[in-house]
Amino acid sequence: MADYRLGIDLGGTKIEIAVLNRQGDLVLRERIPNPGVYPEAILAIRDLVTSVDHRLGAVPSHRVSAGQSTSTLGIGIPGSISPETGLIKNANATWLNDQPFGMDLESALARPVRTENDANCFALSEAADGAAKGAQTVFGIIVGTGMGAGIVNNGRVIEGRHHIAGEWGHLPLPWPLPEDGEPRPCFCGNKGCMERYLSGPALAADWKGAGNRNTAGIEDAAANGDQAAIDALNRYMERFARACSLAINFLDPDVIVLGGGISNLASLYDRVPPLLSKHVITPVCTTPIVKNLHGDSSGVRGAAWLWDVTE
Repeated sequence: MADYRLGIDLGGTKIEIAVLNRQGDLVLRERIPNPGVYPEAILAIRDLVTSVDHRLGAVPSHRVSAGQSTSTLGIGIPGSISPETGLIKNANATWLNDQPFGMDLESALARPVRTENDANCFALSEAADGAAKGAQTVFGIIVGTGMGAGIVNNGRVIEGRHHIAGEWGHLPLPWPLPEDGEPRPCFCGNKGCMERYLSGPALAADWKGAGNRNTAGIEDAAANGDQAAIDALNRYMERFARACSLAINFLDPDVIVLGGGISNLASLYDRVPPLLSKHVITPVCTTPIVKNLHGDSSGVRGAAWLWDVTE
């Protein structure tokens, strides 16, 4: 039985580690720069985990002997592992793509590692002891520079056959309206993906014009009569409601939890729920849309929750 769960969040510029005890309490949290180069990142993670284990007096569970504490390790990445090849795919940190990341990390650390998409880790964290604690089916959405989601059912991440379950941002924006314009090209090769309309940069561009990527202050601007901000938020709320309605129609989750920079828009939680009934195929839609509890530590906590301490 492990005494500690170690979780790592591999971000674009940082590598973060968090340690949870057997009860799920945060014991330690630390960040180091991400070198952004594959071999160096493997070594940086190895050294970080080794250092933390030593400070905790923990050893990997497969090395345990009488009287020693143990630790498990999970890691969240901005992509997923191909079940066919074991290689990373769909990572926006492109230097990770086509690399045997999980296998190389296990080799470097000489211990088992569970690797999962970062949006799945976010959803798992909020389902375990966050804003969705106690819910059976949780749809966890991250909307920031990009857009993704994770699905957790009964405390387990739903990965899917190709490990792409929850790639919500690459569904087309449903029930298009004239003001949506022509379907927008997406980096994935398709057109009309929801990420092109609902990401933070998409909202910023709708507010201040093409090339703008910062949404900071948009709600204050709208409250102060900025008509461009008012119009952009109106369009955004309606589009976000359509997107959530699509998720409710095919998954019917007990709760939708929001993360990422867009989750800080306070008006989302008041304005979107009343708009759902127009598209949800049930007479009364009561699906709660809530803000995450653990903030920017939710992903790294979810990586730690990839293991059960009894394993």
